[in-house]
Amino acid sequence: MSRHEQIDTGDSAPGEERINENEPASGVRGYTLGLGIALLLTAAAFWVASTDLVWGPAVPAAIVVLAVAQMGVHLVFFLHVTTGPDNTNNVIALAFGVLIVLLVIVGSIWIMAHLDHNMMMSPDEMKQRMR
Repeated sequence: MSRHEQIDTGDSAPGEERINENEPASGVRGYTLGLGIALLLTAAAFWVASTDLVWGPAVPAAIVVLAVAQMGVHLVFFLHVTTGPDNTNNVIALAFGVLIVLLVIVGSIWIMAHLDHNMMMSPDEMKQRMR
């Protein structure tokens, strides 16, 4: 076996992945397409925030949806996290990271809500302390 012939075991080191030209997220064309979609999503978020055409209480939800779409674009087009057989570990690591972030956010909100409730004095307690 020569130096250029290698056995394909399915594993590849970071940066050694083979680029499949049939994928929309590969090469310069993929980066350009990802940039265009990211710019459109950013412009849409600014438009939603500044227009009166979107119902006021729905604006935060629309911005969150656009932000999630923006994260998806970045993951696929720039970080190349896909569901292909060679990216299984990337997807699992991403899911674990999202789980940890959600646990930290939900736990922080829960702790802050309970601290606020437990630390609040009743009006009777406030009157007794002022005497």
